[in-house]
Amino acid sequence: MGAPTTPVTTGTPPRPIPGVHPASRALTRPRRRLVAAAAALVALAAVGAGSLLDLRTPAPKSADAPAGAFSAGRAYEDVQVIAARSHVAGSPANEEVRAHLEQQLRGLGLETEVQDTVAPEAGQLSGAAGGATVARVRNVVARLPGTDSTGRVFLVSHYDSVQTGPGGNDDAAGTSTILEVARALTTGPRPRNDIVFVLTDAEEACLCGAAAFAASHPLAADGGVVLNLEARGSTGPVIMFETSRNNAKLVDIFGRAAPHPVGTSFAVEIYRALPNDTDFTAFLDQKFVGLNSAYIDGGAIYHTPLDTPAAMDRGSLQQHGDNALGLAREFGDTDLTDLRSGHDATYFPVPGGLVRYPGWLTVPLALLAVALVGTLGWLTRRSGRASTGRLAAGFALALVPIVAAPVAAQLLWLAITTIRPGYAELLDPYRPIWYRLAVLALATAILFTWYALTRRRIGPAALAVGGLAWLALLGVLLAVAVPGGAYLTTVPALAGALGGLVALRTRQTGPWPVVAVTAAAAVGVVILLPTVVLLFPALGMAMGGVAALVAVLLGLVALPVVDLLHPQAGGQRGLLALRARRLAVLPAGAAAVAAVVLAGVGLGVDRFDAAHPAPTHLMYAMDAGTGQARWLSHESDPQPWTDGYVDGVTDVGDDFPGLGDGELRTGPAQSANLPAPKLEVLADATAGGERTLRLRLTPQRAARLATLHVDTSTATVLRAEVAGRSVPVEPRAGKWGFGLVFHAPPAEGIEVTLTVRPIAGQVALRAMDASDGLDALPGFRPRPPAVGVVGSHSSEMLAVARTYPI
Repeated sequence: MGAPTTPVTTGTPPRPIPGVHPASRALTRPRRRLVAAAAALVALAAVGAGSLLDLRTPAPKSADAPAGAFSAGRAYEDVQVIAARSHVAGSPANEEVRAHLEQQLRGLGLETEVQDTVAPEAGQLSGAAGGATVARVRNVVARLPGTDSTGRVFLVSHYDSVQTGPGGNDDAAGTSTILEVARALTTGPRPRNDIVFVLTDAEEACLCGAAAFAASHPLAADGGVVLNLEARGSTGPVIMFETSRNNAKLVDIFGRAAPHPVGTSFAVEIYRALPNDTDFTAFLDQKFVGLNSAYIDGGAIYHTPLDTPAAMDRGSLQQHGDNALGLAREFGDTDLTDLRSGHDATYFPVPGGLVRYPGWLTVPLALLAVALVGTLGWLTRRSGRASTGRLAAGFALALVPIVAAPVAAQLLWLAITTIRPGYAELLDPYRPIWYRLAVLALATAILFTWYALTRRRIGPAALAVGGLAWLALLGVLLAVAVPGGAYLTTVPALAGALGGLVALRTRQTGPWPVVAVTAAAAVGVVILLPTVVLLFPALGMAMGGVAALVAVLLGLVALPVVDLLHPQAGGQRGLLALRARRLAVLPAGAAAVAAVVLAGVGLGVDRFDAAHPAPTHLMYAMDAGTGQARWLSHESDPQPWTDGYVDGVTDVGDDFPGLGDGELRTGPAQSANLPAPKLEVLADATAGGERTLRLRLTPQRAARLATLHVDTSTATVLRAEVAGRSVPVEPRAGKWGFGLVFHAPPAEGIEVTLTVRPIAGQVALRAMDASDGLDALPGFRPRPPAVGVVGSHSSEMLAVARTYPI
């Protein structure tokens, strides 16, 4: 315990300290070990609490807040109107929402118009639905003219909802925020730059409203700065999760102008690699710059009937509005002529603000971390705290928890979903906190068990250096592959190495070594603990292993503090050594028990009931030509309710190409008295071996979408137009090699022109339309209270198709 300090020399390595096994020598050896451990843990707990409190949403302001402030109370009144019921693009309910938006914006004295047009999709949302996608959209656009404009600032959200829910959060939150920001801006001095409020249509279907505005609206002709507002849940902090390229200047403005700046360059890197799209995608395609923000926790209700105004966390709404208003004012008074900086910034939240530094520092910092950790290892060996062999073993063994923790977390979730298979259809459980804590407890148990088993043989100092070496190495790998995420390991490795070097160079029995390693661990807490918390809702419990990995990395940074929880082994033998080993496994055992208990509590608390129903997916598809009908489901392991409709697996691509390719669960259904869409030939001309067909496709019922496919064994499609707009001709695999998907079709129908090279005497075309709602179908049994609808764009779809030979 109180052994004298071994000096660092430049000659031969010092002799071992009498009575103290070399492997027991840590970077710190305080005289009062328990007091030091308690002080360090209290300090880290305080730092962690501060970091998490900084992620809290602000208190919502009431409707009587000052005129120039954002009020969640006032915005919520619009939420209740917008999300009164489901309002999918093209529906009468959506027209009512559009009328409300126009009224509100015109009432503020803003120049307001409706952009009514047909537009193609943006991104890749609808490619699986059977072909080139377009939609009839009605965007609501309003402008607040600037006094001396250097460009335009666009506040964007979508006002349509999915067919399965009213969109209380997605995206009544963004739409109501924009209305309230517009009101606040019109009450004060006019900004220098034009502010344009863009409320888009058909985002859920195909991002077509945003694509139409960004590509063809006169106000968008010169580009500008886009602030897109989204929600993929019901609560949690608003995260700025996506930016345009070369974002350093944008991030700098975000850090100083947003009152609650939560965002990380790691999230931007990850989102850029994912196949996900929002309206922001359409603006990026047209070379706009900007920021994309959303709150994402509470994902269980996403796109479901439960996404009502009552489900909204008004603190999240307040944060959306505070940030949007602050950014609108800042960008509104900034010279917008050059916001591209030539590089991306690295940034992450800390209590009180946003740390940011130039992206070009990423690789130098990563290499510096490697150098400092290497120096720490060299000095550790020269001080007699570890041999070269032990350092190598510490590095090799540190990989064990790095691999074991995420694997164990995934196995834990596999076990939980085996017990509760309905979780497989949810982004996250309804009440995920218990499962999240179970994953963290499991990661802690693995780390502590590994440390207790290896500490005596390898030594605390060697294990601490080995853990930091992995963080430094990962920092280099991330700097090359995912530069915006390198800070996650590079900065903690730098802090850990500096803390270790200070500990080695100060009086080992004094307080300063403990202070140094605790300060280093605090840096890891500030950076990695919020990352763990944000990763859970971002990726869902199905990828809880990623959060477990980051938690283990945090533990490796804090190993010198963890060591204080263990008794000093020294040269103890016999009963004293046995007692020391038993005490060492106590933290690991406690964490393991906590993991089991927390998972059990989660299963006990988060049961499916009427307020938290088990998600199910069901569709109905009928061939009007043959009269045959079937039930269809995307569920891989059907819930008991769904199992009553489906009894096999089939590929419906040949019969219903508008539903996309791939196998679905299927079962026989009674034929309903439903008409197929009508296909009329308006003109038919042949010249030079090419046949041009001008057609009108008209749904015979209220349809959300209509599709038209060509059998490419009867003709090769050369060119295609929809409503006078050319669409790409990209053949797809299968019988129906060319297809069109039209969302929100007008009652008068859609005009389609196809230029084909005939192969057979007649061209075979497959027309389909789809509406929503299964209640009136023969054989349908309403869901029990504890059975719900999964958040899918095809849930509750009713499709009718027919083949027309022409």
